[in-house]
Amino acid sequence: MLHRMALRVLPSLALAVTAEPVRKRKRLVMLAPGLVAFVIYRLTKQIVPLSDAITLLAVSGVVSAATAVWSYRMGRQVSLAQAWREDGMRRLAWLVGWIGFVYGVQLSLMVLALLKILANYDFLQHPDGPAMMAIIIACTSVARDVFEIGHVRRLQQQGEPIVTFPDGASFRDTVGARTGQIVRWALFPALGCGVMAVALGTVHDLAATGVAQLILVTLCAGSLSVWAYLAGEQRPGGWNAMMSAAGWMELFRYWWWPGLAFAATYYLSWAGLMFFVVQADVSGSLTRGAIAGAVAGMMTMYCYYLGTRRHVENQLRQMVPPSLLRCPFVMGILSKQPTLGPGGPPPEVMSTIPSPTVIAGKHS
Repeated sequence: MLHRMALRVLPSLALAVTAEPVRKRKRLVMLAPGLVAFVIYRLTKQIVPLSDAITLLAVSGVVSAATAVWSYRMGRQVSLAQAWREDGMRRLAWLVGWIGFVYGVQLSLMVLALLKILANYDFLQHPDGPAMMAIIIACTSVARDVFEIGHVRRLQQQGEPIVTFPDGASFRDTVGARTGQIVRWALFPALGCGVMAVALGTVHDLAATGVAQLILVTLCAGSLSVWAYLAGEQRPGGWNAMMSAAGWMELFRYWWWPGLAFAATYYLSWAGLMFFVVQADVSGSLTRGAIAGAVAGMMTMYCYYLGTRRHVENQLRQMVPPSLLRCPFVMGILSKQPTLGPGGPPPEVMSTIPSPTVIAGKHS
């Protein structure tokens, strides 16, 4: 779900995909796959046993993968043949396989676990309702995200430089360039959150239940993600100075979303995997610790990375006057430079320059 966080946390991407014309088209794109997914569910349940978790997840993944192909075409506004020529097999395979199939399966697991933990609506006992919701919600969510990715790629093809394309390439570059920091921000929160989940469940049985673990892990991992984000953003001064510079309202919004929201989402996805695929009880000590550690480690690692990308965007806004960014000739020169001079973004994360219209709007 790193792509989803990037599309909303990084200002250049968020502004690109939340413009009103884009939002109107996105609503229509989300509606069509939802209706088609409902029809597919009604037809498929007559052919294959959707009461089996593995079969349901496979169907959901295939439907989401097909949805990704159509949604990307709608976002790119070109034919699939042209998208294939311009984007290449690797990017399209990532869209169909990772954002389509794998992300669709992950969302379906999240829906099944959410219904079981919070509503006591167990898929294994009442398969029809949860199965239908798992397919439809996964399909519409994939349609939304892939449409936005396609729109960003369309802007890139039109000559608008994109600082961070949400395909994971810059994440891999950051991991390679800052391995030590990434490992520390993933390992120590993972250990701390895992120990907390095990210890509290040992103290009282109530703390070992799915609802209690969801709340505890969400609060712990979501709060740690804020610190990781601030560390990645590299604001000057100590922690107090960084928090004051960020602003309490901005920190609260980040703590609420994506901090708590995605920590809960990751917990539900892992819990769904344990419940319906592994068929293990999440109240066990080893399972509790493993899920809590995985959620905290993923959240802090991803949020540290998002902080580094936000740092790059902030530096580019400060160092390049908007009047220069309006000139395509200057933009062409700058986009080929590894840095923007002393104190500029490091070479391992500096790949492109943000959209001139976005930056100019920020300064106006």
